[in-house]
Amino acid sequence: MTRVVVAVDSFKRSIGAADAAAAVRDGWSVARRGDEVVLRPMADGGEGTLDAFAAAVPGARRMPVTVCGPHGREIPASWLLLPDGTGVVELASTSGIELLQADGGGGLRPWDAGTRGFGEAIAAALDHGVERLVLGIGSSASTDGGAGMLTALGARFADASGAPLAPGMRGLVALADADLSGLRPLPPGGAVVLSDVTNPLCGPGGAAAVFGPQKGLDAEGVAAADAALARFAHLLAAAVAERAGSRRERPLRTDHSGPARQHPAHSAHVWDAGTPGAGAAGGTGFGLLAWGAELVPGAERVAELIRLADAIAGADLVITGEGSYDGQSAAGKVPAFVARLASAAGVPAALVAGRITADADISAFAASVSLTELAGSPEASLAAPADWLRAAGAQLAEAAPAR
Repeated sequence: MTRVVVAVDSFKRSIGAADAAAAVRDGWSVARRGDEVVLRPMADGGEGTLDAFAAAVPGARRMPVTVCGPHGREIPASWLLLPDGTGVVELASTSGIELLQADGGGGLRPWDAGTRGFGEAIAAALDHGVERLVLGIGSSASTDGGAGMLTALGARFADASGAPLAPGMRGLVALADADLSGLRPLPPGGAVVLSDVTNPLCGPGGAAAVFGPQKGLDAEGVAAADAALARFAHLLAAAVAERAGSRRERPLRTDHSGPARQHPAHSAHVWDAGTPGAGAAGGTGFGLLAWGAELVPGAERVAELIRLADAIAGADLVITGEGSYDGQSAAGKVPAFVARLASAAGVPAALVAGRITADADISAFAASVSLTELAGSPEASLAAPADWLRAAGAQLAEAAPAR
């Protein structure tokens, strides 16, 4: 009997990780009924992160909240409260690009989409009194450096006339002043940020250059966004230093009872615009670093939670995948991470992806299946993702050696 572990990410704008894993299992089981197929749906900080935690942690509770979406309208969302007092907040479901591309979303808004809704969900978790935060920041709709998020948490950003900034990149290009004196403190246990990329904030590999076109920025817009993010980084760093100086004179209270104590944020917190992951989610990674949060590889932290390494240790094959496996996928995305985990355990890995681009390196995988090739076109695969994932599972099963 062959033991197979299915650890796929969500297939964006198509199917969630849990349903995708189940479809691959169903296809494999039709072809080889006697095999054991173990499901470990994954996430890396982007879409599906909240679902992955909810599935993995008994007693986790969804906490509903209404936030400002990236299109400027109020939307229903939720954050997750874990039994140990941790709050999990996901950018994708509050300020994510999928919200713009869904029916009624209005399409991409490269200049006006922002991260305010993400900040409002974080504020709701803080209001509840969470002990610590886990923040997933993939799938952003904007390139605002996290300015909208920080504004929702009490920061003030103004233009040269002293007026508050407009949302999104449109406001950021007019930024003249940053004031963090009203910024809420981190919760007592701090904040960990799950990031799916390692890009810096600015430059050829930064947030605007690499991800701006995906959000609708043309070449002129990318240049303007990169310059605005560089100015934002300078002003925000100065504001952080000013705030840290005032804290040394007046320790901040991090809760509502007991003696005041100095919060550890920034006391030994080394960061700048070149920090890996600062460019994640349109620069939201940088905004969170400025707040005092810690950036960690998202896939690695989720894998620890769901004990993926333990499941792989006894497997004969691991199947992983995502919607688009491309040249960026090796830098922190789920399939590349799962393949490395499998390799370390001496277990072969197979890839299932909605599409596999020409610049993708698939040398880490013993086999690979593109749903686009199976279905004959991207439109066909997107129209019935579960059907084609079942077909992919069956194809892998038929090609795998019997045990």
